[in-house]
Amino acid sequence: MNKSIQIQLSLMMFLQFFIWGAWFVTLGTFLGHNMGASGSQIGAAFGTQSWGAIVAPFIIGMIADRYFNAEKILGVLHLIGAGLMYLMAQSTEFTTFYPYVLGYMIVYMPTLALVNSVSFNQMKDPAKEFSNIRVWGTIGWILAGLMISFLFRWDDNQNIAAGALKNTFLLASVVSAALGIFSFLLPATPPKGKGTQQTSIASTLGLDAIKLLANRNYLIFFVSAILICIPLAFYYSNANPFLVDIGMKNATAKMTIGQMSEAFFMLLLPFFFKRYGFKNTILVGMLAWVVRYILFAYGDAGSHTYMLLIGIGLHGICYDFFFVSGQIYTDAKADETIKSAAQGLITLATYGVGMLIGFWVAGMITDAYHGDWQTIWLYPAGFAAVVLIVFFSTFKNEAIEYKA
Repeated sequence: MNKSIQIQLSLMMFLQFFIWGAWFVTLGTFLGHNMGASGSQIGAAFGTQSWGAIVAPFIIGMIADRYFNAEKILGVLHLIGAGLMYLMAQSTEFTTFYPYVLGYMIVYMPTLALVNSVSFNQMKDPAKEFSNIRVWGTIGWILAGLMISFLFRWDDNQNIAAGALKNTFLLASVVSAALGIFSFLLPATPPKGKGTQQTSIASTLGLDAIKLLANRNYLIFFVSAILICIPLAFYYSNANPFLVDIGMKNATAKMTIGQMSEAFFMLLLPFFFKRYGFKNTILVGMLAWVVRYILFAYGDAGSHTYMLLIGIGLHGICYDFFFVSGQIYTDAKADETIKSAAQGLITLATYGVGMLIGFWVAGMITDAYHGDWQTIWLYPAGFAAVVLIVFFSTFKNEAIEYKA
């Protein structure tokens, strides 16, 4: 890959995840403080990510893989997204806001696969080259959080009260429009399925891999992956409102520690996986969820701030050790004919079904214990502990080779 294309792809990834990081982290805080949204409404808003994940395979499998260049669809979707983001910024009530955020996530989630397709199409050795491109996405997310806290100070309590967080949607709208236009200048990525036999809906959603569930070990992992999404949803929807409510300064910037941690522990994952095996790696990931939420329950913005920062920093272990390891495990269990379908199935199960359930549960519990953050955080700690115990006692250890 020549330097010019590498720079283009890196910029594409940077903008792609800058957009997401610019508004998604503070969404719960915005809805709670500026729209008076309930926990259930906030959960429903975050749940649009899951609906987007469910719809995404249809857009990719039925349209992008068959009829149009990936970079052109990427451009169109981001331009539509820019318009929806602008409308979100103008909304003053949840009933008008929700359709816009739902529409946005339906057009945004497919772009996650499209930027990968555009990147892979230019690579001779994706296993070695992709990480150097993808890391710019993490940098983009981190920079968005730092700008919100340190440059614009939109997450200061006074500015939140004045409605400043609506500017996060305007920022995302501008960057989305820029990426939409830039996408048409990216290297051509023609549809690889053009002229081939029509793909079935089941194949597109990854349901061809459903036979993997006949394997007892994989079924246990599969169910555990769905259930662990309940604690994950608590973090996405409640972490920023929690930190702001208890008075932590620059909460959005401090939450970028989670993305830094994710990048760091991704480097440690191969060593840990090879040395301790798949089961122990997964168990450490689950244990990190339990510890994180206990730290959140008993930490504060005063003398125990370090507990909150450690809890945020555990994000790398929580995510990498469970979800990335799970993707590797899924790849190892699937034969060559269903590897892609298997990844589609586990993605649909976690980011689709699992997160949808998780945001619903998180919303209900947040409403039931409104303002009692200690109790709210002990619930996902308990959920994660139960999943850990069940997985530990039922999953039989097996040797799995680490493959990046």
